[in-house]
Amino acid sequence: MPRLRKRFDYHRLGLYAVLLGIVAFYLAPIEAGLVTSLKTRTGVIETLPMSPPIYGEFSTASWIAAFDTLSRGLLNSALYAVPATVISAFIGSVAAYGLTQANWKRRYKATFLALFVAGIFIPYQAVLVPVTRFWSNYAQIEGLLTPLWLLGVDRDYTDLVELMITSIAYGIPICTILFRSYYKNMNIEMIEAARLDGASLRRIYRRIVLPLSTPMFAVVLIYQFTQIWNDLLFALVLIQSTSSDAAPAVLILSGLGVSQEGMNFSLQMAGALITALPTIAVYVMFSEEFSEGLAT
Repeated sequence: MPRLRKRFDYHRLGLYAVLLGIVAFYLAPIEAGLVTSLKTRTGVIETLPMSPPIYGEFSTASWIAAFDTLSRGLLNSALYAVPATVISAFIGSVAAYGLTQANWKRRYKATFLALFVAGIFIPYQAVLVPVTRFWSNYAQIEGLLTPLWLLGVDRDYTDLVELMITSIAYGIPICTILFRSYYKNMNIEMIEAARLDGASLRRIYRRIVLPLSTPMFAVVLIYQFTQIWNDLLFALVLIQSTSSDAAPAVLILSGLGVSQEGMNFSLQMAGALITALPTIAVYVMFSEEFSEGLAT
């Protein structure tokens, strides 16, 4: 017995060591970014990336400057990322409900499912030119937003609306597939009972399926919000300029700390951490439902 216990203890010690090593590996970049953001430009040069700022080189000026620069972009990002996340998640839920619970021919379901799966694997780079031509030549929505311009909203926000619609369209396929996997494993007895009572598809979705979808909504909302908030490619193509009033945070961040004097790494790290805070907040808000959704 003592020998077995001794081996077991060594095994546990080795397991904890490996886990601690993995945690340190993933936290090292965050720690390096955090301590770098709290150094002066001289401190960044004179110290190692992961070492704390030495005496006289500690400064929060980079955080203040980064927040002042990014505040407009953070608001713009929220203006398009939040609606795009909610709308794409809801449409994906409805589409997945139709693919799993609606009574229509299997070959039609298979066709639509194949289209959704194909939409997931189309890379961003493949649609940049078609998306740009679509918004510039065929879907000029600036005239439809005239009431906003009359209220004093800058016309640059047309690009933000285009970015929101593009993010919704590109996010629907993955949302649909995630919800479909969840609905396929859903208890069918309640739905069958509701059908026997004469409930319509819409009523079943609203009264049964939607309330039971909270865990998967948490998964999809966290995933979609993170993807849309951090997306630079579509923002770079549709908005282009960091000086635009509608520029999101990631677009402004791409040019933060760049000057003729060189790179201001402390300002860049502070800006990156500030930009990441909303995604962390969303995860914290839905963490319990997120874990439940992954478990199912």
